[in-house]
Amino acid sequence: MVAEGRHSRFPSRKSSTLVFSMLIIFSFLVLILLGLGILSIPSASQDSPKAHDLSSILLEKVDRSSEDDGGGDRWVEVISWEPRAFVYHNFLSKDECQYLINLAKPHMQKSTVVDSATGKSKDSRVRTSSGTFLSRGRDKIVRNIEKKIADFTFIPVEHGEGLQILHYEVGQRYKPHYDYFNDEFNTKNGGQRIATVLMYLSDVEEGGETVFPAAKGNFSSVPWWNELSECGKEGLSVKPKMGDALLFWSMRPDAKLDPSSLHGWFLLI
Repeated sequence: MVAEGRHSRFPSRKSSTLVFSMLIIFSFLVLILLGLGILSIPSASQDSPKAHDLSSILLEKVDRSSEDDGGGDRWVEVISWEPRAFVYHNFLSKDECQYLINLAKPHMQKSTVVDSATGKSKDSRVRTSSGTFLSRGRDKIVRNIEKKIADFTFIPVEHGEGLQILHYEVGQRYKPHYDYFNDEFNTKNGGQRIATVLMYLSDVEEGGETVFPAAKGNFSSVPWWNELSECGKEGLSVKPKMGDALLFWSMRPDAKLDPSSLHGWFLLI
């Protein structure tokens, strides 16, 4: 009879220690290669913007969105840091501008201002334009525009108000004012306004600038200074151009109200 030796089902302690030591050595080797840059972890795209690089993210959106509607080259221009103000050139296409005009025309009424004591609308000689409000998300085109505003501002659509369409005749104006609220009624009712996006739906021959009389900076250094009206030279001014959008912040990054966001409009053609 031949007796066979009995074999253990588990590896010996010596072999287990050897395997464990090799794993440790291999791990250290990988860490060294990663540290030296010889080895790298593959990413989804080598051209992807870095995390939290908002300028890269925004420029990527601008490049993609300019392919479809023939609205011209799209780019963002910083015009002021006090207040924080940015112009998004060719934000809307000509078709989008005309659509909003046609949508608003039958419903235009005398513009009003908010009574800080009651929170209700009232007539005022401070504001002589006409306008109307569009309900938020009323149709596909409006929803697409609201989505573009959210992408531009990094503020969710549901945190915004419905679009307001305004029309200024010759000589009409909106004297310098703040878009933020100074009363408790409106802040309790709907919250504070932190930013505004103005979209220019048409060109004008002269005037019509958005003027920031309390902005900090050398106003006359802007390249379009000689093209401004006399009212436009009373502060930092943005000339209206069909399709452009102006974003300015009424609150500073520390959530304090920004008095340099004082602004107004004057149409003098």
